[in-house]
Amino acid sequence: MSAMAPVNRGKSVDILCVGQATYDLFFSVDRHPDPDEKSVASALVGCGGGPAANAAVTASRLGLTSAFAGYLGLDLFGNRHFQELQEEGVESSLIIRGNRPTPISVVLVKPDGSRALVNYRGETGHLPEGSIDFNRIRAKVILFDGHQPIISCPLAEQARKRKIPTILDAGSLHPGTRALAGQVDYLVTSQAFARDFTGTEEAEKSVAILHDLAPQVIITLGDQGLIWKTRDSTGRLPAFPVKAMDTTGAGDSFHGAFAVGLAKNQSWPEILRYASAVAALCCTKMGARPGIPHQPEVEIFLQNN
Repeated sequence: MSAMAPVNRGKSVDILCVGQATYDLFFSVDRHPDPDEKSVASALVGCGGGPAANAAVTASRLGLTSAFAGYLGLDLFGNRHFQELQEEGVESSLIIRGNRPTPISVVLVKPDGSRALVNYRGETGHLPEGSIDFNRIRAKVILFDGHQPIISCPLAEQARKRKIPTILDAGSLHPGTRALAGQVDYLVTSQAFARDFTGTEEAEKSVAILHDLAPQVIITLGDQGLIWKTRDSTGRLPAFPVKAMDTTGAGDSFHGAFAVGLAKNQSWPEILRYASAVAALCCTKMGARPGIPHQPEVEIFLQNN
C-alpha cells in the first residue's frame, strides 16, 4: 500500500514524527583527542537518539501524544531503543524492524558542551515506498527529519491536500532535506543547512532565500538564538542563557517542542519562546535523550526567565 496521510480512522495522536532512530553513545572527554592519541572518558551515557525519534519523545514528555515512524534493527541497540520509546509512551506501531543494523552514533562531548559525532549506518538504507501504512495513525501535526525521504515525500504531499501542518527538521543538507524543503509548511533549519543550501553565511539573506520554498522559515543559530520569516513578519529571538553541558539533541527537542506548540494552537511568539526554552534545557544535561525536559520543568523555567 502506498504511503498516505492519516485519514479519519486509526489511532489519533497529536504529533507524528517520521525519520531516523539511532542508538547514541556519549563519552564525556576533557578535549577531543589528537590524531593517533588515546584518551579516557570521564562518563558514558547510552540511549536512543535520532532527530525524529527524539522529537517524538519530546512531544510525549511535554504532555502530548506522539508516534514515531521509522526503522530499528532486530539487534541489541534496536531492542533497547524500541523499549525506550514504549516506556516514553510513544506509539510504536509504525516502526519497521529488520535484520539490518540500527544506526549508531558515537558522540565525544567536551566540558563546554561542544561535540564531535560519528554516525554508522552500515547497509541500512531508506525504507521503501509502501512499507508503512500511515492510515493507521491520524495526526494533528507531522514532523519529518528527511532521513526517510521515500516514505516522507508522498506523505507530505497528501498532508498538504488534507491541510495537516507539516514541519521539516533540516539539520543538514542531504537528498532527503533537499527534497522536502519545498513541501512543508514550516521549514526549521540549522545554520549549517541554511548556509549550505543558500551559499551564504548571512542569516538574513538565507532566511529570505529559504522563504521562497516554504511559507514559514526558522533558522536556529545555537547560542545566538534564531531568526524567522513568515508571510507577515521577520524577526529574531535570543537564546536563553544556560550553562551548556552537551548541545546534542537541542535541535531535535526544539523541533519536537515546536510541533507541540502548533498542535496546541499557541501564537507564533509563544511557539518560538516555548521551543527555545525546551532546547535550552536540553543542553544542561549529558546526552540528548536524558536532556529532554518534561512539561513541569519547562513551565518553571519559563516563569523564571
